[in-house]
Parts: sequence; C-alpha cells; structure tokens
Amino acid sequence: MALEGGGGGGGGGGGSSSSSSSLETALAECTAALNCFLRNQFSESLEMLQPRSGESMYHALIYATILEMQAVMTFEHDDIVHAGQTMKEAQDICQRFRRRSTMGGSFSSRQGGDTCSEEELHAEVCYAECLLHRAALTFLQDENMVKFIKGGIKVRNSYLIYRELNSCVRPNHLRSSSARVHLEGGIAFGIGAFSLTLSLFPPRILRLLEFAGFSGDKDYGLQQLHQGATTPNLRSLLCTMLLLCYYTFLTFILGTGEDDFTEAEALLNPYLSRYPQSAIFLFFAGRIEEIKGNINEAIKKFEEGCSVQQAWKQFHHMCYWELMWCFAYKGMWKMAYFYADLLSKENRWSKAMYVYMKAAFLSMLPPEEARPFGEEEVELFRQVPSFKQKIAGKSPPTEKFAIRKARRYKASEHVPLPVPALEMMYMWNGFTVLGKRKELLEGTLDTLCQAERQLKEAPASEYQVDDQCLLLLLKGLVLKHLHSSAEAEACFSTVYGSEKRIRYDHYLVPNALLELSLLYVAKGHNEEAVQLLRKAKNNYKNYSMESRTLFRIHAALSKLKASQEENGTDGASPS
Repeated sequence: MALEGGGGGGGGGGGSSSSSSSLETALAECTAALNCFLRNQFSESLEMLQPRSGESMYHALIYATILEMQAVMTFEHDDIVHAGQTMKEAQDICQRFRRRSTMGGSFSSRQGGDTCSEEELHAEVCYAECLLHRAALTFLQDENMVKFIKGGIKVRNSYLIYRELNSCVRPNHLRSSSARVHLEGGIAFGIGAFSLTLSLFPPRILRLLEFAGFSGDKDYGLQQLHQGATTPNLRSLLCTMLLLCYYTFLTFILGTGEDDFTEAEALLNPYLSRYPQSAIFLFFAGRIEEIKGNINEAIKKFEEGCSVQQAWKQFHHMCYWELMWCFAYKGMWKMAYFYADLLSKENRWSKAMYVYMKAAFLSMLPPEEARPFGEEEVELFRQVPSFKQKIAGKSPPTEKFAIRKARRYKASEHVPLPVPALEMMYMWNGFTVLGKRKELLEGTLDTLCQAERQLKEAPASEYQVDDQCLLLLLKGLVLKHLHSSAEAEACFSTVYGSEKRIRYDHYLVPNALLELSLLYVAKGHNEEAVQLLRKAKNNYKNYSMESRTLFRIHAALSKLKASQEENGTDGASPS
C-alpha cells in the first residue's frame, strides 16, 4: 500500500484514519533507518528506505538526504549529481500529496472545510525541505549562472513555504496525533535553519535579504532548532547536527572563538550515550575537545571515529582534516603533513588547499631534516595553482588564498613564505585553540621569533614588509593569550602603521584592527573597540579572505551590542 493513500494532490480523503496510520508507519520506518545510520550501518539504512522511496514522501526524503550527506563529504561530481537527481525525485513524490492551490490563494489562507489535512501539511514541509536540499546541491555543483539563480529561487520558495507553515500550524489547529510532533519538528528545522543562517550575515547583506523578504533572528533560530532537537521527531537529528555545526564550526571560524560549549555538549551527550560508536558523534566529540584546547583527547576521539567504521571513508576525511590541525597545533609538522597527504590523495574538496598545506608543513621543518616520501616543499607550492577548481562558479576563498600565496614560488629565485602553516592556522581561527594551552603558545612564540631572526638576516625583498607584518600579527595574538597586552597592542599597532608600505598582503591591516579591537574589549575599552571595528569594516575592500574577516567583525560588534544592552549602557553604537 502506498504511504499517503491516493496521492492525487486533490485533497479527497486526506484526513482518513488509513492515511493517518500509513503516515505514522512511514515515520516509524524512517526513524528506524536513521537509527541504523547512527550505528554506522549506512548501507543497511539505505536498503531499508530504497524500496518505498518511489511511493512514500518520507522514505524518499530521508533516502535522498543520506545520499546528499555522502555527496557533500566525498565532493565527487557524480555523487553530487546523483544526490541532486534523487532529491528531485523525492520532491516529485512530495508534490503528489500537496494540496492543489486555488487561484490567488495559498494553503494557509483557506477557510473552514477547505483547510489542509495533516497529510497535506506533511507534504508541504517535506516539499520545502527537498527544495532547500536541492538548492544546496545546486550551489555545490553548478558553474552555470542560470542554474545558480534557480538555486536561489528554490531557497526563496522553500523559505516562503516554511514561513506560511509556521504561521498557520498553531496548537489546537490540528487534531493531536503521533505524526503531529514530526510535522512541528520539520517546521522548527526549516524556520530555525533560515533564521539562524540569515542572522550570521553582516548588516549590509542582511538588509538586502530583508528587502527580498527574508528575515534573520539568531535567538529565535536557535530556540526553534533546540526545540526541534530536544523533542522526539524525525528531524531531531538534523536539528542537532545543524546546532553542533553552528556551535563548533560557524561561531568558531566566523566568530571571535571565545564561545561557551555547554550547549554543544548538552546536545551531544545524550546521543553519545545512546550511540557510543557513532562516527558522526565521535567526530563532534573530538571537535569540542579540540576547541577547548584538549588536543590529546581530541586526537583520540578522531582516531576512534576512523576506527569504528570502514564503510564510509568520507567520515575519515572529516577526521583527517581535524587531526591535521591537531598535530599542527602541537608543532608536529610531519604528522600534520601525513594527514594533508592522505586528504590530497583521497578527497576532492580542495586538492589545491591540501597540496598547499603539505608544502606549508614541510616548510616549517629545519632545512636539514629529511622530507617524507622524498617530497620537496618548493615543488609542491609550484603545483598548487594547477589544482584550482570552481564551486558555484567561484573558487573557495581559502583555495584562492593558497594559490595567491603559492605564486611566490614560481620564480627560480623565489622568496620563501616565513610561516605558511601558522598563517593558514590564523585563517581558520586556530590561535584561539593555541590560546587554551600555555605550552603550545610558548612553542609557537619560539617559532615566530626564529622566523623574525631569519627574516632580518635574509636579503631585502619586495615581500619584506608584508612578511614582517604577518609575523607581528601572529606574534601579537600569541602575546595577547600570554596576557602580555601592552606588547600585543604594540604588534597590532605596528601592522596598522605599516599600511602604506604593505604591497601584497593587504588583509593584514583590517585583521590587525580587528585583533586590536578585541584586545580593547578585553580591557573594557568598548568605545575605542567599536571605532576600530567600524574602521576595519568600512575602510578596506577587496582583500584576501574578506568575507571571513567581515563575519568576525560582525560577530564582535554583535557581542558588544549584546553586552551594552545587558548592562544598560549607551556609548558608541556598535551597529
């Protein structure tokens, strides 16, 4: 029997007890498949879903979602195309069970007996979810601008459906049923994901999005996602994973890196208790330990995450990336190189970045030390531009940065980069991890001081001021975490004062202003901090990794604004 009964989309018989019970059966079967997935039984999970993926909207949606997760991790073009096609088929299944719109009306505007049945509301939320997934895959896959715009249209249509569902599905508007909580979980996931994601954008971009009908509210988004994550429903896993990504990646990489991880641990611990061998949750457990500065514990979690399953190597790649950075924090450059090498051979996300990191780690070794596999950093740096790729018509910003830095090595008489591994570490906000461990900070300071001495002894070059300023920026960060505020301030101020002499690395100045402002915030000089943040935001354009710096500036300004509101103080407005 087909899951949702007749499936003509005309609304007849949609509220019958038979369709309701088949809906509940489908939800139970999909929940069981997700439980298999969390136990690393990936093939079994797909085998449970596939037979009914051509007739049941929930089987189709969850089947396509698992394939999408696989595609995003492999970054193989064929996997992305296949996931996109499967998600399109899932959308078509959902379409069969949607209410046909009346002229000039939407499902939320109908009156009396013409309101949507519960089944039709489930079809709406599944349809909106399919649109959102397809848009994400379009952005990953297509360089064609027309298709890229179509991806944006899917996002807008998905958002409008979620918004209507959120306004029309209120307590007591529908009869209570065991399927009701899954419907509300689906709406919470969609509304929460949109509200939270939009709130992360800097104000000037957000104003444009609001003009187009979108709105972002971080607190509301988090509240919706937490509601979806902590109630037993089919989307609780998606809500939890999105929140864990937010707490352990987005707020860390695009924020000031000083967030509390209590919420992340509260979300993760129940899952780890239930699924202690789940590769996904071991990965997030490792990530939390890493950003808390517990590097050895993080390494154990990531290694365990690799050992518990061999079916999906993609999970290994996620762990390899984090293991690479864990060993880099410890200054174990050969081990960091080893994981970058594995990624360069096995993963397609950004081979240019992986090869750059291999070269960067080798360049941190003493010249006389033997290189693994007989590889040589200069030759690796020269290979980096040949691996350039485009995602949604553009190269990833970190890849563009790596390619630009590697250009130095094109000339036969090249000028080496001073500390490329530490420079890229800064781009991923890794100095906040170092800041949790005094011994790691002291080792990094030694490395930077040695690089300064080598730069002074080297022949003058066109890169000299840029390299001096890079070393000062990184040295200032280490000194800040070692509580040498005056020395750190002097480092950041010197970078800012060298603005007119910097020839290539123009990103250093706005980042020095950002770090100087965070130093002022720590000292309670909020007005001076706001002025520096505004200067960094408004006075500099078209530099490397600009969007990442702007996100961090936005996060710092938002934190200052929240602090002022909490304390009831006025002063300079951080907006």
